[in-house]
Amino acid sequence: MAMRISIGQYYPVPSPIHRLDPRVKIGCCLAVMLTVFFVRTPLQLIYAIAMSLALLAFSRTPARKVMESIRPLVVVLLLLGLFNLFFVHTGDPLVHLGPATITTEGLWDAICYPLRFSVAILMGALLLLTTTPTELTDAFDAVLGPLSRFGLPGHELAMVFSLMLRFIPTIADEASAIIDAQTARGGGWESGSFKDRISAIGPVVIALLASCVRHAHNVSRALDARCYEGGAGRSHWHPLHMERRDIWALLVCGLAVAGLFLVALI
Repeated sequence: MAMRISIGQYYPVPSPIHRLDPRVKIGCCLAVMLTVFFVRTPLQLIYAIAMSLALLAFSRTPARKVMESIRPLVVVLLLLGLFNLFFVHTGDPLVHLGPATITTEGLWDAICYPLRFSVAILMGALLLLTTTPTELTDAFDAVLGPLSRFGLPGHELAMVFSLMLRFIPTIADEASAIIDAQTARGGGWESGSFKDRISAIGPVVIALLASCVRHAHNVSRALDARCYEGGAGRSHWHPLHMERRDIWALLVCGLAVAGLFLVALI
């Protein structure tokens, strides 16, 4: 059983978005992700979808690669849409399907909420696909570094974030190996009753937690062996610096975010 996990995996391709400063990409990504939650009208929703598709085109990342990274979350959002469709009863009735009634508000919520979350998830996926883990670590180190003046471990938090991204494929492979081992011993969750499948999850989760603890212990020993010490005194091989294209990117992002609010006035 192979688990194809592409979340957190960098996709190398020359594009304008790939060449941007990682701090700019993180700031623009967060701005767009927060802004889409203010979408209230169909025109705003169309504007947000068009903006996300334009960013996807500028990133030159294949749509298939992006969909592979967000497919599990999209399935959850579709289920959320069905839940809103049949359980939201405000608005004018449209269709009666036995005991369930589809209303105008329920139909709008079933369309708006999944698409709104999908745009936000797409922004996060593009950030991870167009930025290397090292660049993300340097960006978060630069952003969280000032927290060290207040006694908070800003540099250490950036290191933890980098390790988390790097270990996503490793943990996925571990989970796949554990599931195959449990299936070979007759304890897989692909057969049996619903209760048996739920019970089979426990051994997999416990074994996966033990594997995660072992990896964390090995990483800590490796860092100790290399005399690693977090802090502001550490230097970088490629220091971050803003260029003209980064200023233009911030300006375009600000105009796009402002346009989303202006569209609501139309």
